Amino acid sequence: MEAPINILWFKRDLRLADHLPLRQAIDDGKPLLLLYIFEPELLNDRHYSMRHWRFVWQSLEDLNFQLSQLGTRICILAGEPVDMLQTIAQRRPIARIYSHEEVGLQVTFDRDKRVKAWCVANDIEWREFPCAGVVRAAKDRQGWQKNWDRQIRRPLLPAPSQAFMTAELDLAHFTPPDDWLRADSAFQYGGESTAQHCLNSFTQQRGRQYFRHISSPMLSRRSCSRLSPYLAWGNLSLAQAYAAAKSHPEKGDWGRSMRAFRSRLHWHCHFMQKFESETSMQTRSMNAGYADFPWRDDAQVERDLGRWKRGETGVPLVDACMRALNNTGYINFRMRAMLVSFLCHYLRIDWRLGAEHLAAQFLDFEPGIHYPQMQMQAGVTGIHTLRIYNPTKQAQEQQQVMEFINRWVPELRVLPEELRLTPWNITPMELLMLDEPLSYPAPVVDLTEAAREARDLFWGWRERDAVQRDAKRILARHVMR
Repeated sequence: MEAPINILWFKRDLRLADHLPLRQAIDDGKPLLLLYIFEPELLNDRHYSMRHWRFVWQSLEDLNFQLSQLGTRICILAGEPVDMLQTIAQRRPIARIYSHEEVGLQVTFDRDKRVKAWCVANDIEWREFPCAGVVRAAKDRQGWQKNWDRQIRRPLLPAPSQAFMTAELDLAHFTPPDDWLRADSAFQYGGESTAQHCLNSFTQQRGRQYFRHISSPMLSRRSCSRLSPYLAWGNLSLAQAYAAAKSHPEKGDWGRSMRAFRSRLHWHCHFMQKFESETSMQTRSMNAGYADFPWRDDAQVERDLGRWKRGETGVPLVDACMRALNNTGYINFRMRAMLVSFLCHYLRIDWRLGAEHLAAQFLDFEPGIHYPQMQMQAGVTGIHTLRIYNPTKQAQEQQQVMEFINRWVPELRVLPEELRLTPWNITPMELLMLDEPLSYPAPVVDLTEAAREARDLFWGWRERDAVQRDAKRILARHVMR
């Protein structure tokens, strides 16, 4: 009988550097199989789209290029993980499986339970390691900050530099669809090497104006870190990003920007911990007082939802942001919040009806951040300040917004510049004087009236006894004392 092997199971941790499970698996000394599984359940899940799987494939190709220098590569399979592990076990006995814990959708939590049961039944040890500063199944935040400091401020682990003992098995490797192989310059390219380049350019060049440009949909595309997809898919560890930002002198614009960036890395784990501790928020409001909130259910909901998804609401900044997101996989945080606010406050459409669309568009889709943020921006937590974003005011306040709108809503260029932010103000006479017809739609709602109704409804609902009672439970569970 052949000697047992270990498996390093890559999931959302597609890197070699600062990878504790990989280091432990190599140090164990047994032949090691590096494994990635494309799971049909995830490939068909509506939270994901081709842009995600292309990014993952690019990341795997980058890893295999690095590993080729060590004489090995990742075994890439497609199938249900338990079936794939069973297939491997039929060829070589498995001693241990190493992986990071995954803060994922309900479908991945359920998959992990199946894998755990299979490991127990087959007397295989599965060693899982924490994801950044997240504590598995934490019931409250007692000791959470100390754990975060320990996980994030620790010494970084280098990538393997010498060949290690590997396991080579005769398995049918996965062949990607052709569209995964065609790079699109509108999207960030996946991979650990690209992630390191992005981190370096941010901390050495682009990030100086971070604190000034973070809210601008145009300027943020350069001055923000743009590290979020690399963190979401694990091309970069949170500790690596934190260490790079911490190495800057604490003075001037750089000091202010790096402090602001490090603060957001902390919030990154804070929201992931919320989801880890209460995964039910994927399908229901975390505050039970909103269970019977009167979201619209009329015949026009699907029409209005479709206009929001396509960027055809008739509100220039909303449409520009959605079109930019749909076509590039990125929009900055302030504008993400505005998109959710417009859906939930102005259109009064249930946040759950927009969650999967945004997830499928965000190249940096991170389940543990996505759902707590959806609920926070929708105003259904009962513990956060209700923010009803005025899209016209946002457009007037943000830097270089006209350039952004001209880029993504080109049909407005027929209007004088002073009317491009509020095209509904054009008079019939001015319409007749245009060089060509205006093809841009009228707003899907009256912004002033919709905002007034939203303020009355959402603020009034927040004061209900049921909301206030559950808010106390939420604070006790998710807030550090």
